Amino acid sequence: MNQSNINLLDLPNEILFIILKKLDNIDVLYSLLENIFTNTLNFVLTTLTDNIYSITDPILNQFCINILPKIHNNVKSLILDSISMEKILLAGDYPNLTQVKIFNFNETILSRYFTDQSPFRRIFQEQITDLILIFEKNFNEISEEFNTINLYTYVFNFFINLKYLSITGLFPYPFPHLNCRQSPITICLCSTLYKLSLDVPSLVDCYALLDRRLKQLTILILNIAMLNCRISNIYNMDDLPNLRCFSLKGFSCLIDTYDNKILPLFRRMLNLEELTLYFTVVNRTTFIDGTSIYNEILVYMPRLNKFNFGICTEIIVINNLIHRLSKDDIQRTFTNIIFQQVECIVNYSYWHGRCHVFSLPFMFNDLDYIGNRFPTIIFTYVRSLKLEDEVPFEHEFFIRIAWSFPLLEKLSIMNLKRQSSIAKKLNCDLGVSTLRSVPRNGER
Repeated sequence: MNQSNINLLDLPNEILFIILKKLDNIDVLYSLLENIFTNTLNFVLTTLTDNIYSITDPILNQFCINILPKIHNNVKSLILDSISMEKILLAGDYPNLTQVKIFNFNETILSRYFTDQSPFRRIFQEQITDLILIFEKNFNEISEEFNTINLYTYVFNFFINLKYLSITGLFPYPFPHLNCRQSPITICLCSTLYKLSLDVPSLVDCYALLDRRLKQLTILILNIAMLNCRISNIYNMDDLPNLRCFSLKGFSCLIDTYDNKILPLFRRMLNLEELTLYFTVVNRTTFIDGTSIYNEILVYMPRLNKFNFGICTEIIVINNLIHRLSKDDIQRTFTNIIFQQVECIVNYSYWHGRCHVFSLPFMFNDLDYIGNRFPTIIFTYVRSLKLEDEVPFEHEFFIRIAWSFPLLEKLSIMNLKRQSSIAKKLNCDLGVSTLRSVPRNGER
C-alpha cells in the first residue's frame, strides 16, 4: 500500500472477515469497543439499485442487547433505517451523538419521534446538529404541501441546534421541492444553520435563499427543477462573504438565463473555495469552453481550489453554416491551473451542435444527448443516459456503453435510423445488470 493514511476500515470486507476469523471471539468483541469502530455506526445496507435493507433481527438484537449498551458513549454518528431506529436508539443514552441519517423517512416517523413526547426528544432536540433524511420511494404525494413547507418548518423549530440539514429522496425519486418564496420566516431565521442541501422548484428560490435569509451559510447545495424563470421580485445582491461551498445542479436554460441570472450569482461569491455546476445552456452562438468559464466565473473566485462541473452547450446550426470546432479545439482552452483533468464530447447534426465539458471523474447522475463519440473512461456515477445520433448505433457501440456506464439504470435512445437487431442485442449481450428501462426515439 502506497498511501500512508489507509486504516483497517479501508480494507475490503473479505480481508476483514479473514482477519476476524483469526481472532478469538472475545478479541473481536473488544475490537468493537474501540473508538475507531464506534464513532460512526451504520445499520443500513444500500444496493446498487438503491434498495434499502436493515440488518437482520437476530444480529440487531445481539447489537442492542450485548454491544450498544457498552459503546453508546462513544457513538457520534448513526445511520439508521426508520424500521429499526427505535430499537437502536432505546439501547443506549448516546450522550455524544450529534449526527443522524435516517433512510425510508416518512410522516409517521416525523409525528411519532420528532415531538416533545418522544422518548428521544433530548437527543433530537438538544444534541443533533447534523440531520439527513432520505425519504422512502413511495412517500405520500397527496400530502406534498405538508412534506415540504410544513416539514422544514417543523424540523427547524424542533431541532434547536441544527447546523446541517439535507432532505431528499433516492434516485430517481426526488423529494418534493421546497418553494422558498412561500416558505415561512422560520426557515430564514435559523441562525445556527451553516450547511443546507435542498431541492427547489426554480432559480427564483436560489435568489430568495441568498437574499440575506441565511447569510451565515457556508455551504449551500441546490438541485433546481427549472432554471428558466421570470424573477419579478427585487432581491438583495450583496456579496456572500461567508459562503465557502456552492453547488448548483439543474437542467437546461436559455442563454438569457445563463448570462443575466446565473452568472451574476457567482460574482457575489468572492470567498468560495469549492464549486459544483451541472446544467445545459441552449441557443448560444458559441460553445462554453475553458476560456469562457474562467473569464465569466472563476476569475471572481480567487480562493477556489475545487471545481466539479458538467456543462453542456447547444448551439443552433443554420444550413450547416458554422465553423465546427473539434474536441481538441475545446480541450486546448482549459489551460488555467484550476482545471485539473477535463474531458469534452462534441457532436454535430444538421441543425445543432452540442458540446459537453466536464471535470474528471464525472460526478453526476445524468448525461444527456451524447453521440457515437465519447471518451474511453468509466462514468462511475451515471444512472441515466440519453443517446442521440443520425447514424445507426451498432452493436459494438452498446458494448462500449455497458463498459463505460456500469451503474446505468435508464437508457434513452434518439436515433433516426434504427438498427433492427438492437432490441435482441440489448436483451442478450449488454451485460448491464442495473438497467431498468430502454426507451427509444424520444420515448420516456
